[in-house]
Amino acid sequence: METILQAVDLCKVYGNGTAANKFVNLTVRRGEILGLVGENGAGKSTLMKVVYGEEPPSSGTLLLDGKSVRFGSSRDAIAAGIGMVHQHFMLVPSLTLAENLVLGREPRKKSGMYDLNRAVRIAEELSAKYNLRIIPRARVVDVSVSMRQKLEILKTLYRGARILILDEPTSVLTPQETDELFAELKALRDKGQTIIFISHKLGEVFQLCDRVTVMRDGAVIATHDIGDVDRQTISNEMVGREVRLTLDKKAAAPGGTALEVRDLSFVDDFGITMVDRVSFSLRKGEILGVVGVDGNGQSELVRILTGHARTLTGSVRKGGTDLTNASPRKVRKAGMAHVAEDRMTVGTALPASIADNLLADRYSEPAFTGGGFLRRSAIQAEAKGIVQRFDIRCSSPNQAVASLSGGNMQKVVIGREFTAAADVLVVSQPTRGVDIGAIEFIHRTILSMRDEGKAILLVSSDLGEVLSLSDSLIVMHSGKIVAWFPDASAVTDKELGLYMLGLKTQDEIEIRKVLHE
Repeated sequence: METILQAVDLCKVYGNGTAANKFVNLTVRRGEILGLVGENGAGKSTLMKVVYGEEPPSSGTLLLDGKSVRFGSSRDAIAAGIGMVHQHFMLVPSLTLAENLVLGREPRKKSGMYDLNRAVRIAEELSAKYNLRIIPRARVVDVSVSMRQKLEILKTLYRGARILILDEPTSVLTPQETDELFAELKALRDKGQTIIFISHKLGEVFQLCDRVTVMRDGAVIATHDIGDVDRQTISNEMVGREVRLTLDKKAAAPGGTALEVRDLSFVDDFGITMVDRVSFSLRKGEILGVVGVDGNGQSELVRILTGHARTLTGSVRKGGTDLTNASPRKVRKAGMAHVAEDRMTVGTALPASIADNLLADRYSEPAFTGGGFLRRSAIQAEAKGIVQRFDIRCSSPNQAVASLSGGNMQKVVIGREFTAAADVLVVSQPTRGVDIGAIEFIHRTILSMRDEGKAILLVSSDLGEVLSLSDSLIVMHSGKIVAWFPDASAVTDKELGLYMLGLKTQDEIEIRKVLHE
């Protein structure tokens, strides 16, 4: 196959001396789907930023159609036919899909006025041409995550992209939505589009891609035809050691009730009921999984349980302690830890040091304070121990959290919450943006805490993660619990997807009856 894009000895060294890309050699063929995998900090994002014009290379050559190119901005890359769909959507929620599609390249009438009808026709024509079905006149805020993903792809195609870079495009999709997206991506490939697919989910890479390139420590380790390699080999190349892909999970031995939730309801600022009479019990020594398409009440439920939102009705009790509408401080003092889904705004204080973030919940303990002064040596020693145990890649515990990669920020959150004095853990998206080596460690740690008798509520958009870790499962749709599975091993991801999409539901009365027992 003909080469469309090539990196030759590409290097990127930042001003602080960090070498993010080291003599990278990458070949992308016209009309293929190339998987790009590697741990956090492996250099994938930096390489794609160079390709997309967001970062200039320090040295080396980038070739497009055999000709050397050097982009000064993403605008230059777009003009050359390269488009990128970021992991976090770049859409204006209050505008329609058609308006978002043409934003920055709006069609005009002869008078110079914006031509909305023409924008709608453009959206309809592109949608039909590429079989990426959207509703042009609907507002972004009112459509599914899957449709937003399609819109992002259509935006790049509208701007003439021949090469699509997709960064973790399935992170918030159900299995059915993922299958639909993959069918559409393969159809785009068959029409001559070239796709670079970045993902931490190796199963999806093997399902979709023609070839896969592995990066580690800023360099390309290997490129394989997908039919000539297996997941174990790719995992080992990514991490640089043997990785265990299966969990050693023994049967749970649940004890008494650790957390009792009854009839919780929550209405957002727009008057939408996001949590609708939710009830369940969480037992000691149990992992209860919570799944649902993003925006169906899981986040609001977690906020209520951890003291970050007030419920309209119902109650939360931990043992003999009433935690209904309690403050985050009271919730923590009662023995609950919280891995927040948003590590940037809730999980960490970005300007503060790693040490300050790791011990933010325990500074007042006698081990770390005395006579009105902080015991800095004790704080440093404790922080160094957590940094080492959780493999937080940093120069020292005094480094600002803001300077860390997303994956290492997540390790700071995990390190603090998993070492907290808590017997109930509310764990939300624990491995989002985390590499395969860290995922392996986090999963083993969660299971070991369960085996120690801790109660864990696990909320995750990664169905593979939920199914492999959970002992029992509840599914949320439109703020309600629409299904409960006492044995998580008895359900498949495809079946969960049907409940998540609202295409299937269990009897509400029976669910509430059982979950109240």
